[in-house]
Amino acid sequence: MEELKNLIKDGESDSLEFKENFTKEVAITAGAFANTEGGTILIGVTDGGKIRGVQLSNEALKDRVNRISQVTEPMVIPEIDVEEIDGKRVIVIGIKEFPIKPVAVRGRCYRRVGNSNRVMLPHEIASMHLESTGMSWDKLPARGASLDDIDFEKVEIYVRRANASGRRKIEEWETPVQVLEKLKLVEDGKPSWAAVLLFSKDPQGFLSQAVIHCGRFKEEVMVIDDRMIGGTIIDQIEEGMDFVRKNINVEFVMTDRPEREEIWDYPLDAVREAIINTVCHRDYTIFSNVEVRIYDDRLMVWSPGGLPSGITLEDLLKLHSSKLRNKGIGGVFYDIKLIEQWGGGIEKMIKFCREAGLPDPVFEEEQGFRVTFRKDIYTEEYLHSLGLNERQVKAVMYVKEKGRITNGEYQELCGVRKRQATEDLKKLWDKGIFVRVGTTGKGTYYTFKGRQRSERGDKGAAKAQKRQRRQSDEEGVGE
Repeated sequence: MEELKNLIKDGESDSLEFKENFTKEVAITAGAFANTEGGTILIGVTDGGKIRGVQLSNEALKDRVNRISQVTEPMVIPEIDVEEIDGKRVIVIGIKEFPIKPVAVRGRCYRRVGNSNRVMLPHEIASMHLESTGMSWDKLPARGASLDDIDFEKVEIYVRRANASGRRKIEEWETPVQVLEKLKLVEDGKPSWAAVLLFSKDPQGFLSQAVIHCGRFKEEVMVIDDRMIGGTIIDQIEEGMDFVRKNINVEFVMTDRPEREEIWDYPLDAVREAIINTVCHRDYTIFSNVEVRIYDDRLMVWSPGGLPSGITLEDLLKLHSSKLRNKGIGGVFYDIKLIEQWGGGIEKMIKFCREAGLPDPVFEEEQGFRVTFRKDIYTEEYLHSLGLNERQVKAVMYVKEKGRITNGEYQELCGVRKRQATEDLKKLWDKGIFVRVGTTGKGTYYTFKGRQRSERGDKGAAKAQKRQRRQSDEEGVGE
């Protein structure tokens, strides 16, 4: 009983539902739980977690439970228990994950997302069924394709890359057709969809939506560069990266090494990881393109189709196993070291952005799956997390717009005296947000350190800043 009380206290979730009475929604929730990872339905508990109890005879309870089995296909057989909490009866209905999915409820299929049930779309139903039977869509025979459509030179390139990676040993005597057969990408002389997308002469002749649509936008609707990238999905990755490099900025920074360091608006390794994951995991049955959208302040990579069944946004941000939607494509990408089969792509993107001093990428299910990279680390939320006051946050926003700020401008902007302005600006300097240009006098101003990158820039600038601080400590900071 105590365990049940604690469960109720935690509230509804992806595996727990409260119902005050038996309604049609109970069967829908049972079907949604069966299509995900199972769950528990508590009858006699309000949405807010208040225990009201139910008054049902054993015969009436049996009838209600039988209705769940009658309206589900394949038939779901719940596990039933009755608990008494503070003198009130609560019906506990346990639903196990069904082995062969999806389960339909009155002809419609549902899946559990957070604490709600969502109707599944046709492509989700097909994908879930294939996944539950150990298959994936990309390993099915490609309609209308034959071995004549395969570019065997591309297969030979794959063989060289796979052998060089050490992840798959392919003997010299194996022909390209034998290689594809061993990979289960060709069966009975029929290429699979994966074989077409990876190695055919004209993949878009079979799947016109299998392209990356790249755009550079000045405003939301003003396109200043537009490119549709076709060919095999392996080639699309590098061509997509070429478009990104062409349409974002790079700064060359002098270091203590012979070569200069390149600092891009966004870490290229993170963007490449996003494009690779999108091309590998997208739902190719949806008639939409992968999109790469570049704006002045952000870069977005969008994939048709949501996350694979059983994976949530919350799962992505913690240690999770890899779940491949396209097993044939994923296997080849793994062999040539485009992906790791350990579910580490998200962690890599976050790591690369943090190393560059940029905000963590944002991951969203928005009519598909979207990754957004942003240039600007200095958001109001981030600045407040550093302990800055409203005046200092306002000054940072001012510098973002104007490029610099003087002590006098700070006084006018924030309505403070010189001493207070000096103290506020020194704190921004000490935190590494601003760098001071000049020492004393009217020509002194504050601007962002480098290009808003943490722990970046040349060592000469850092030494100069230390000298300025020493001098200020000796003389007293003030302009």
